[in-house]
Amino acid sequence: MNKYALRKQISSKLQKIDGDSHYERSIKIHESLFRTNVWKQSQSIGVTISRTPEIDTYSIIKRAWLEGKKVSVPKCKPADRSMIFYRIESFNDVEPSFYGLLEPVETLNRTKSSEIDLMIVPGLAYTKTGYRLGYGGGYYDRYLPNYGGVTLSLCFDEQLVEDLPVENHDQPVEMLIGEDFVLASNLSSD
Repeated sequence: MNKYALRKQISSKLQKIDGDSHYERSIKIHESLFRTNVWKQSQSIGVTISRTPEIDTYSIIKRAWLEGKKVSVPKCKPADRSMIFYRIESFNDVEPSFYGLLEPVETLNRTKSSEIDLMIVPGLAYTKTGYRLGYGGGYYDRYLPNYGGVTLSLCFDEQLVEDLPVENHDQPVEMLIGEDFVLASNLSSD
């Protein structure tokens, strides 16, 4: 199946998850994330602000602040499909922008990639080996080769696929956390 058809298929499956189930399933995935050593040891995280039907990241951001972690959110630059991360300290630090995403206001302090310990990478579909199908912009595929911290993705069962069309520039994540599993390459998930 080509990437376009797969994006459409997975999006359709995600749209069918009702609100209560979405909330409960997101919490289950959050709890798995918060139990990992990667989360416990990270002082700074990079994360997008979720939109339905994505797994909720608001609770992750709030938990990070509660634990004293620094939170940085990307601002997309459509002209060259790049991203710049900015540190946010409240949800007042973001505004609607590109594709209706909530992104940081540009008056905030930029965060260098070397200052982010853990990057929570969004996507639509994932393989058990960490390859992901993004939303089609290639922003993370451009950003991740110059990022040296830990990468992980969160996924509902509907997002797990046997195989994806993988290209040379595709970057697998090091950890994948689902509703009933934590898959990691060379990382401790305890």
